[in-house]
Amino acid sequence: MVMRKRARAQAGFTLIELIVVVTIIGLLAGVAVVNVKWGQRKAREAALMHNLHQMREAIDNFYADKRRFPSNLEELVPNYLRAIPKDPLTQTTEWEEVMDTPDPDAPPENDADGNPVAPGVTDVKSRAPGMTLDNVPYAEL
Repeated sequence: MVMRKRARAQAGFTLIELIVVVTIIGLLAGVAVVNVKWGQRKAREAALMHNLHQMREAIDNFYADKRRFPSNLEELVPNYLRAIPKDPLTQTTEWEEVMDTPDPDAPPENDADGNPVAPGVTDVKSRAPGMTLDNVPYAEL
């Protein structure tokens, strides 16, 4: 009879054990929330890098075909891009277009059709303010 009472008295958790378990769960939840926050930002930055790469490749392909740069990004649609991608940080299709500045001393160039070449878009950059997780401004990617 005495053995049964002792077994029943020890059949639960002490308050200290419960506090330790709740503290450990709280710490793990805090670490998970921080990782999810940085993970979303890292995913947006990876998507931005991919979009920039695709648009730059389309500009290069356009130049290879026509021997001139496109006058704007819309000229790349639909032959080189299906659509102008959205900037994952600003959620708009507005990009910073870097225009070609021709050398005034160089002879005028002609495109594949023999027409004079006007300045065009040579590069594209994000208009998002701020810095990446690697401390690089978004405008410099």
